[in-house]
Amino acid sequence: MPTELTGYDPSLGNKFIFVTGGVMSGLGKGITAASTGRLLADAGFDVTAVKIDPYLNVDAGTMNPYQHGEVYVLKDGGEVDLDLGNYERFLDIDMTFDHNVTTGKAYRHVIEKERAGDYLGNTVQIIPHVTDDIKRRIREAAEGNDICLVEVGGTVGDIEGMPYLEALRQFAHEEDDEDILFAHVTLVPYSQAGEQKTKPTQHSVKELRSIGLQPDIVVGRCEDRLEPKTKEKIALFCDVPVEAVFSNPDVEDIYRVPLMVEEEGLDEYVMERLDLEETAASPADRADEWREVVTGETTDTVEIALAGKYDLEDAYISIHEALKHAGFETNTDVEVLWVDTDEMEAAHADRLQRADGVVVPGGFGARGLDGKIDVVRYAREHDVPFLGLCLGFQMAVVEFARNVCKLEGAHSAEVDEDTPHPVIDILPEQYEIEDMGGTMRLGAHETDVEAGTLAHEVYGADSCTERHRHRYEVNPEYIEAIEREGMTFSGRAGNRMEILELDDHPFFFGTQFHPEFRSRPGRASPPFVALVEAVLGGAEIDAGEVTA
Repeated sequence: MPTELTGYDPSLGNKFIFVTGGVMSGLGKGITAASTGRLLADAGFDVTAVKIDPYLNVDAGTMNPYQHGEVYVLKDGGEVDLDLGNYERFLDIDMTFDHNVTTGKAYRHVIEKERAGDYLGNTVQIIPHVTDDIKRRIREAAEGNDICLVEVGGTVGDIEGMPYLEALRQFAHEEDDEDILFAHVTLVPYSQAGEQKTKPTQHSVKELRSIGLQPDIVVGRCEDRLEPKTKEKIALFCDVPVEAVFSNPDVEDIYRVPLMVEEEGLDEYVMERLDLEETAASPADRADEWREVVTGETTDTVEIALAGKYDLEDAYISIHEALKHAGFETNTDVEVLWVDTDEMEAAHADRLQRADGVVVPGGFGARGLDGKIDVVRYAREHDVPFLGLCLGFQMAVVEFARNVCKLEGAHSAEVDEDTPHPVIDILPEQYEIEDMGGTMRLGAHETDVEAGTLAHEVYGADSCTERHRHRYEVNPEYIEAIEREGMTFSGRAGNRMEILELDDHPFFFGTQFHPEFRSRPGRASPPFVALVEAVLGGAEIDAGEVTA
């Protein structure tokens, strides 16, 4: 959903909003920051964001989704925390790997400089060398933008986050042309008697102040809006004005958080404190597409089965959001049914049979693959609209090779090195690679789309550019045999197969890439929109038994 911006104005100086969190992680400080950024962008400012992750990993690429949720892929191939996906979706921008700062990145850079002799014999220390590197990364990522939101992952008091908070303390005293706000997001729980309790917030702010940081804004996360007396108490004990204490209550959908932030007046307070009121677009002239998109009436409801092995919504958050965006575009309430491909028990089989459409997502490893193949076969044989992504695309090829092409034992060489028919094989450039981190085919790549195909209808163009994250691909030796039996590879990049489809099916579509990473509210991913439209336009599905 592009916003008409006034464009970056260097005369405004550099504006930074540092967002920290207290009491517990997972409160939603990223969504709070992204929502504020959305409103500032609607007011005419160029807004970007930096996510700080205090872990020692260089990037999120090798992390288990159960520990850290989805690995989000940026256009330049950066494998990053899922929060950067939220920033891209809310701000409608394309970020780069430079917008994610990790301890692993900073330490590795400092150590490499030390090994090269760049510190001229000085003892290399957290202060100033690591903190200087952190500040450099933030300023470089902010260049060319009016406002930069900087979210510090974790909670105040975590030992891993201490160098970052110290860097921010220094940051606030260094440059005359930098205007800085500190926003602290904390939990305001209820007591058993139903009273909103401020003590956790007080202790969190006390911890923050003990290291030299005084919040300018306090945002209370609570089930409901903060009561006036709650705001007054937070203001008194945290040394901020009452008008600098804001509510961020639970809402039915994260895309309504900007509307809540706007009602609270947080964006106006930020603009006032950063001296942006005179340059902001007047309320009457501000873009309002966001409200129109997220509050639209729905006329239909569909159920889409998401068949994967991670029983954790955050592991597939971009897919959930892309389905939601497709619902916005088609005025449809899209309900997601979880189908566990590792444990295809009766309940999961029932959900699959009741679903109007199926998505088989990406992933790695052998666990849950047999279930994914069964789901693909079920969707193919029972004319259930199907969308396969990355590994889901590959398992669609495996299933077709086995059951239609009669290539017994066909599989992916990733999980069966001895398969007689490696219809999915490792990319040639991966043969000699040993390191796992950052070595896959990553980032945005262009795909040529064949005219007259479903893919061409879906994208409405002769090519598309989508983001990739894979180490294996369709083996070119089997393409002719597979296409001879009716599967069409309608999107290609040289001899790489990027899109597949079946002609004799209501909607059977697979992509080697991850279209979910470029989906936005108001600019939904074409394959997801096409899936929902196929469900809405299809006849009642003749759902049979799920067979192995």
